Amino acid sequence: MSKADLSKIPAVEKTLKALGDLNLPRPIILKHVRDSIKELRDQPENIQEFDSYINRIRRELKEISQTKITPVLNGTGVLIHTNMGRSPLPDSAADRLREIAKNYNNLELNLSSGERGQRAGYLEKSLAIVSGAEAATVVNNCAAALVLILRHFVKENRKKVIISRSQLVEIGGGFRIPDILLASGAELQEIGTTNKTTIDDYKDAISDETALILKVHQSNFYMGGFIENVETEELANLAHSENIPLFEDLGSGAVINTEEYGPVSHEPTPSEIISKGVDLLCYSGDKILGGAQAGIIAGKKDLIQGIKKEPFFRALRCDKLILSMLEEITEEHLNGNNSIPLLKMLSTTVEELTNRAEKIVNSLNELPAEISVGDGESRMGGGTMPKSSIPSKTIDILPNNISLPKLAKRLRETQNPVMGYIADEKFKVDLRTIFPRQDQVLTDSIKESLI
Repeated sequence: MSKADLSKIPAVEKTLKALGDLNLPRPIILKHVRDSIKELRDQPENIQEFDSYINRIRRELKEISQTKITPVLNGTGVLIHTNMGRSPLPDSAADRLREIAKNYNNLELNLSSGERGQRAGYLEKSLAIVSGAEAATVVNNCAAALVLILRHFVKENRKKVIISRSQLVEIGGGFRIPDILLASGAELQEIGTTNKTTIDDYKDAISDETALILKVHQSNFYMGGFIENVETEELANLAHSENIPLFEDLGSGAVINTEEYGPVSHEPTPSEIISKGVDLLCYSGDKILGGAQAGIIAGKKDLIQGIKKEPFFRALRCDKLILSMLEEITEEHLNGNNSIPLLKMLSTTVEELTNRAEKIVNSLNELPAEISVGDGESRMGGGTMPKSSIPSKTIDILPNNISLPKLAKRLRETQNPVMGYIADEKFKVDLRTIFPRQDQVLTDSIKESLI
């Protein structure tokens, strides 16, 4: 490498000065600049003019800053959007979170005796009632609940877990039920076929090595045609006659009658499943329940007590913030309140959405684009109720001077990022998943992206 080439490698301080005031902590900027300069020394063929180099570093740092968790306007129409944090919390839970976070609290303190108390005692009682079960507890997510339950029941002489082939599902993010089973130390015993599993398949599979029977609710897909599955009551009777626990992974965990809130099908509730004879079940806290990420375990009291004694339980337990948010959510359900955002979105009428859409469009009539009120179809998302399709209204944008992908990128990079989708040669923002309080923010972001 020549001296001339060496002279083109930028100095750290000169680079930092040229970058100016970026909204990032200086150590992050400094680390990135040092790494980039080291890379130039190792690969001198990548040396650029100084101004080009500064622009590249600025872009890279902007991309880093955009990975910081920030509020996003969800215009996709997907109510439980995994990439955007699933279910938003009600104001009561957010307020409670702030109070608990900034103060000491009685997480494991008995205020009556002044001594150490039971962690999550109030929440567990509330969850048991919400779930229609004898007892309940909670861990940090549903996959953790599944692993914990399997580890509890799988012993040296009883390792086999019976499951229908039609229930060997992938639950999202590449996580598959068979992989979770094997990671827990269980031996997978598949029965039946992809489309048909009978009670005789279960009977034939039961042996002295059977640890439990696992049923996985098909919450993120559906099957039709020539199919057959065993009813829960029949399977419970068989399991109990053989003294084998029956455990169901319910997934989405709707604790309300979903069909009462919108044009969607009925989703099985924990209380329904418990009443059919299931010994244990688990479901998510951040899907239809409308709370924070958690895995709720409900069922027979003696089984819950045994699971909580597992040494692994401590590694999966929730912290004070999650527990306090879930307390608020369960109280909302117990009191029959309709302040949970997910339920509000689901029950919003098309007429209400149309009125909001028209006001927004009327405020955007002088921009270089064709903007109109359109039709959309919202979905539950989050691996929940795959058949659900909810009529909605959209803000349809066809820009005059830029492409649709360029508009989508600009909207993502506004001060208040907006996510939508491209369909019918337009960029569409579904208002069902935009809060009414965000209408003005949405309007400002659209203006910012088109001007």
